[in-house]
Amino acid sequence: MSQRRTAAAILLSLCCLHAVAQDKVLRLYEGPAPGSEDWKQSEQENRTNLWNTRVVFNVANPTLTVFQPEAGKANGTALVICPGGAFFALSIDSEGFDVARWLNQKGVTCFVLKYRLVECKTDDPTREVMARGPLDQVVAPIVKLAAADGKAAVGYVRKHAAELGVNPERVGIIGFSAGGTVAMSVGMTYTAATRPDFVAPIYAAYSWALKGNGVPADAPPAFVVAASDDPLGLAPQSVQIYQDWIAAGKSAELHLYSKGGHGFGMRQQHLPSDRWIERFADWLDVQGWLKK
Repeated sequence: MSQRRTAAAILLSLCCLHAVAQDKVLRLYEGPAPGSEDWKQSEQENRTNLWNTRVVFNVANPTLTVFQPEAGKANGTALVICPGGAFFALSIDSEGFDVARWLNQKGVTCFVLKYRLVECKTDDPTREVMARGPLDQVVAPIVKLAAADGKAAVGYVRKHAAELGVNPERVGIIGFSAGGTVAMSVGMTYTAATRPDFVAPIYAAYSWALKGNGVPADAPPAFVVAASDDPLGLAPQSVQIYQDWIAAGKSAELHLYSKGGHGFGMRQQHLPSDRWIERFADWLDVQGWLKK
């Protein structure tokens, strides 16, 4: 009987820990998101698809899911996380929640952003992406909305920094693939209130990003990662981000892995690219973002 009670207690404690780590979902806008007030689609999930991971799609009401470090571990740094998925879906675990949980252990308070996406007509956004062919024109109007969500997310975290337990001068943004497009759009078209203190595009689709007038005069430090064997050919775009930042005299760090493919996120492939997040933590530490 005591063993059963002990097992039940352990299970309950694990559930409580999970609830503490991910206990808030914040809506970015009080009413309908500006620019898509007439959208009728409802957010959905799919767990059986070509990407072999859980995805979220048909996002119309952007939110931030909050992941807070254990009590006493937080260092004040906040990070908005933008999962990828070609603007048709969000790879919410490998490029979102799993990233947040790992960085919580480093004391970073994380906010996983569900930004607006292309409306899907079926229950499998991964197949819809494959059926669409070239996506540039399809996603262009959505990039503007998603970038607005990214800026609103940075602004929200900064405005509510005190209640969220973070430093308003330590709010960064990271994005994967299409989420990298969002992160770079934020990192190049911000206002004073929405300027990220650092930006991390991970195998970003830079060609889709909103670039304003180029690298801003007060551009934040950039951490850039990709794999040379990315089947979407995005590695050169990561090199271009690095070159643009360096040419503008701004701080940047670039990691290119020979193997890793596209969309590796927190997946374990038994390759050096599995440890990109450790290099990200090294960079955060060098920049001073992991110090209390």
